[in-house]
Amino acid sequence: MEQCPLAAQHLLAGIAAPVSSVVLIGTTLRLSPAQTASVLSATLVLCGAGALLQSLGARTLRLGARLPFLMLPGGAAVAIFLEIAAEYGPATASGSVLLAAAFLLCVLPFYGRVVRLFPPLVMGTAVVLIGLNMIRVTAPMVASGPGLGWATLGVIALFFLLLRGVWRQMAVLFGLVGGTLLALPLGTGLHIAGGDAFALPDVFPYGAPRFDLLAALPLLVFALASLAEATGQTVLNSEAVGRTPDAGRDVPRIARADAVISLGAGVFGTSMMVTSAENIGIVRLTGVRSRFVTAGAGALLVLCGLLTPLTRVLAAVPAPVVGAAGLVIYAVIAALGFSMLARSDLAHGTDGIVVALALVVGLLPMMAPDMYAGLPAWAHTVLGSGVASGALAAVLLAALFGRFGPPRPGPGADTPTAESGAPPADASR
Repeated sequence: MEQCPLAAQHLLAGIAAPVSSVVLIGTTLRLSPAQTASVLSATLVLCGAGALLQSLGARTLRLGARLPFLMLPGGAAVAIFLEIAAEYGPATASGSVLLAAAFLLCVLPFYGRVVRLFPPLVMGTAVVLIGLNMIRVTAPMVASGPGLGWATLGVIALFFLLLRGVWRQMAVLFGLVGGTLLALPLGTGLHIAGGDAFALPDVFPYGAPRFDLLAALPLLVFALASLAEATGQTVLNSEAVGRTPDAGRDVPRIARADAVISLGAGVFGTSMMVTSAENIGIVRLTGVRSRFVTAGAGALLVLCGLLTPLTRVLAAVPAPVVGAAGLVIYAVIAALGFSMLARSDLAHGTDGIVVALALVVGLLPMMAPDMYAGLPAWAHTVLGSGVASGALAAVLLAALFGRFGPPRPGPGADTPTAESGAPPADASR
């Protein structure tokens, strides 16, 4: 029983992501309150099942790393899911989740080779494009009620300013609540669906899934990139609990659990699920390294998902409020991408050119959506997705320039001198 408050801390750290993501999905796809509540219920249950699987593991199936991880719908995965749904319909988006999860299971035997394709240079470019693309998609939601949207942004910023620790991680969730309360005196009613106190989520809420490999391409790329992200998170989490990192052993188990839970996500109409290190700050802060605490948080998430009155209330948040929260989420994703790019040597001409060209490829379809309208359907699908085309361009350009580009200068080569008037190479450190 003494572990319950600690499990609740991890729950608070993790619940904001599924709630804000699913409310954004429901609003963007114009789902009914009942449909949104069902998808939110499924997402919370899957998050809880993922946390249980990663924390406790299933050794015989080589599932889960037996580390204190949570599993959440990644912001990038939600963004790509919505992009596919907007272009091809939500049934195709669900089918794409199933394809990506199955694809991830298939490539795990080649983990060592795949992860080399996604250095920070490539990952950063892809994440920047995801963030910018979803800002473009989310902005009209704020415009549908600009006063309420700006007020919600102010509330979220205030919570980020005033809150500390685990509570600060919930600033977006508190902003959703605050914005909804502000909407009440403005005459924006909450349309809360009725139903039983406990209920199971709906299977295939958008109808039978449709499978389109070209439409699923952005999620396939994301599935590959998630291996690189899982590698860094495994090292971080292992060090936090005092365990010697072993990416070759643990990352395939983490990714295998991600894929299994994501198969469930495709069935219940939500985006791919990924293991998250959002709760590592709590591990470091409290000094409690037990994976059974995060397993307890997983059980609480399952309970929250089955408690349908809670999910129905959360699903009734007004569109401008959701849009404001979405802008913050996706702006943070873009900023994270820039942070990844900062770890690359952009001062070296090769890296700078790779990023510049990949961003051009990725931003063109966002700025001029009809640019590839005259091309064959398959080409329009690949090039018309800024995320997919930009990420693929970054992978190919990084490999090409790394193989045939000019060699990198050795340590100390061409270091600016004091007489040149230029700052030394390590001036920013």
